[in-house]
Amino acid sequence: MGYGSRRDVQALIRSGRVTLDGRPVRDSGAETDGRQVAVDGKAVPLPGHTHIMLYKPAGLLTAARDREAPTVMDLLPPLCVKNGCMPVGRLDKDTTGILFLTDDGTLAHRLISPKRHVDKVYRAELEVPLPPDAAERFRNGIALQDFTALPAELEVLSLLEARVTVYEGKYHQVKRMFAAVGCPVVRLHRESFGPLRLDPRLGEGEYRPLTEDEIRLVYRAAGMEEKQ
Repeated sequence: MGYGSRRDVQALIRSGRVTLDGRPVRDSGAETDGRQVAVDGKAVPLPGHTHIMLYKPAGLLTAARDREAPTVMDLLPPLCVKNGCMPVGRLDKDTTGILFLTDDGTLAHRLISPKRHVDKVYRAELEVPLPPDAAERFRNGIALQDFTALPAELEVLSLLEARVTVYEGKYHQVKRMFAAVGCPVVRLHRESFGPLRLDPRLGEGEYRPLTEDEIRLVYRAAGMEEKQ
C-alpha cells in the first residue's frame, strides 16, 4: 500500500503509529478482522482477498512448489502466488477438475476442516462395472485399511462411469473407495467443490476469479460472515 518494505512496516507498527479502530497495535501478526487500519491517523484501504477457480489438468501437483515437478501454482500470475493465494485441499496429480484457491487462510482452513463436511462431487471412469450393491456400500461408509469413509452418495451413470459425492477429502480417498468395491479408477474428474461448480467455459489449465455470488456462497459454506 506504499508504506515501504515489510521491515519498514514492522517498524511503523512497533512505533505505535498503526492503529486498528483507533487503538495502537504493536503486534505485526495481529489480524485486522475487518477493523479500520490507519497510519498516523490516516485510513488505509486494504486490498480485498483473491479467490480463484481453476480447471486443474492432469500431470500437475497440487502444491505450492516442488523441486522436481510442475505444480498448479505455475499456472497462476506471479502476483497471485506472491500474495499467498493457495489451493484449498488437494487433487491427485492425475485427477482433473475444479480447484479453489484463496489467500484467505481462515476461509481455507474452515472449508477443509473435517467438522464442516464440505461436499465434493467427482465423476469416475472405471476399469470394470460396479457390483449391484455398490451404492448401498457407499451409503453405509466404505471401510478402508486405516479409516472408514463417511457415507457417500453414488450414482451409476453408465456401465463404466459413476458420480460420487463425498463429504471429506482424505488421501486418495475416492480412488480407494472404488478399489474397495473391486473397481479401479481409470480417470477421475472433480465437478464441484462445496457450492462451486466447475465453469464449463474454462479449458484445462485456465482459471478465473470467483463472482460476487460465488464468494458469498463459499463464505457461507465455511460458516463465516459474507465478505469479499
